[in-house]
Amino acid sequence: MTNEQIEKFFSSNTKPESVVRISFKTRNSVVGIFIPSPDYNELKSKNFWRIVPEASYEKWKQSKDYNLVRMFNGAEFTKLAIA
Repeated sequence: MTNEQIEKFFSSNTKPESVVRISFKTRNSVVGIFIPSPDYNELKSKNFWRIVPEASYEKWKQSKDYNLVRMFNGAEFTKLAIA
C-alpha cells in the first residue's frame, strides 16, 4: 500500500489509538496500534510506520519505551482493518 492509501484509511476509518489488523504480502498479520513518533512525518513520507503490537500496548503506554515498537514498510501491507 502507498502512504496515501494508509493515510486515507486513517482519516476515514479510525480514531487515535485504534487497534488495527495489518495483513502483509509475505508474513502473518499483525494486530497493533500505529504510534505517532517525533519523526512521524519523515517516516510517513518514506512509507515507514511505527507499530506497537496490541499485547505490548499497555506497557508502551506507561513507559513510552520505543524498544517495544516495531517499524514496518507500508509497501508490504496488503490490507488494513479495524480489529
